[in-house]
Amino acid sequence: MNSHPPSRSSGLFGRPVLTITIVLAILAGIGVGSVAFANRSDGPRPQWREPVRAAPVKPAAASTAPPSPTAPVAAITMSATGDIMMSNAPGRMPPADGAGFFDSVRADLEADLVMGNLEQPLTGDTGTTKCGSPPTPNCFAYRSPPSYSAHLKEAGFELMNLANNHTRDFGTAGARNTRAALDDAGIKYTGNQDEITVVVVKGIKVAVVGFAGYSGANNLNDLDHSREVIKKAEEQADLVVVQVHMGAEGATMQHVKPGNEIFHGENRGDPIKFSHAVIDAGADVVIGHSPHVLRGMEFYRGKLIAYSLGNFAGGGRTLSSQGVLKYGGVLRVTLAKDGTYVGGQFRSTYMSSVGLPIRDTTNEKGRKLVAELGAADFGDTAATIAEDGSIRPPA
Repeated sequence: MNSHPPSRSSGLFGRPVLTITIVLAILAGIGVGSVAFANRSDGPRPQWREPVRAAPVKPAAASTAPPSPTAPVAAITMSATGDIMMSNAPGRMPPADGAGFFDSVRADLEADLVMGNLEQPLTGDTGTTKCGSPPTPNCFAYRSPPSYSAHLKEAGFELMNLANNHTRDFGTAGARNTRAALDDAGIKYTGNQDEITVVVVKGIKVAVVGFAGYSGANNLNDLDHSREVIKKAEEQADLVVVQVHMGAEGATMQHVKPGNEIFHGENRGDPIKFSHAVIDAGADVVIGHSPHVLRGMEFYRGKLIAYSLGNFAGGGRTLSSQGVLKYGGVLRVTLAKDGTYVGGQFRSTYMSSVGLPIRDTTNEKGRKLVAELGAADFGDTAATIAEDGSIRPPA
């Protein structure tokens, strides 16, 4: 800002130029008529009258001022899936080494933030597996090559949950290799204890936190710590998303009941108690996986809980595609910046005979299963799922 007073130039005979200009303007007005308009803020809008013998008025130059900034985005849409395994290297691999693995569902995944549950490490053979040598009976260790992170990237995935029972199938080295492979693909991740992953989506900060019942992850059975982590996440972001590996596995485990679920001696958590606790602490949506079957959805305090999104992909026949085990879906949720539920949709999928995710264009089987299971398990709090897959809170 200029702090000096403006200078005044002098014209002929030392008289100010401004005075001469005013006199000439008055004389010109007498000789040629005048253009009359008001330039007052307290009067009526200015009106032009045709001047007498006046030259045409030159149009005003276009404004060079920058346009006003775009209004902030009011809401964002997130998509999420259940369990993803792409192969069981080295012997059980998908067709074409995984090329086009997610082609059938790629359009349905498209959202402002695309998330999935990666239930296997991306690593070579580290020489160590959780099953030991010789392998422990009924123990399964899976992996895909690190290069398969490119398949996730091509599908549009932007953030993977790693809090589950297969992340450390090939030890801590395999877990580190997974994160390095995802880094190479530009994909974010979450899942370690106290890890809060924050991404900015259209100006909205989203914190994603993973939970499971295993060492190294945020323990869903420790509700006090779970609440503490969510409160910290809430301090760092506008929205808090919970990804949680909870519940016992198998075709008979479609229903959600109060109490802890035990599977092969493991405490897989109390899904209802955990989900309600993290929402009470500040979470805006809960996305569940682990049972390998679809489960119902409910609303609690206006927040959506999807108790299990089922099997999404089991390349190389790593996951069973028999009966209800073959069904999964893409959950789409739109939330306002303040966490208000705006809308959602469930898009049904199923696994092909070789474990590829396939879009169910009829949107029938998976959608109906989730709707029926929700009504049976949650009654008045169950989500309403229409024929087009739209998800609404109970009336």
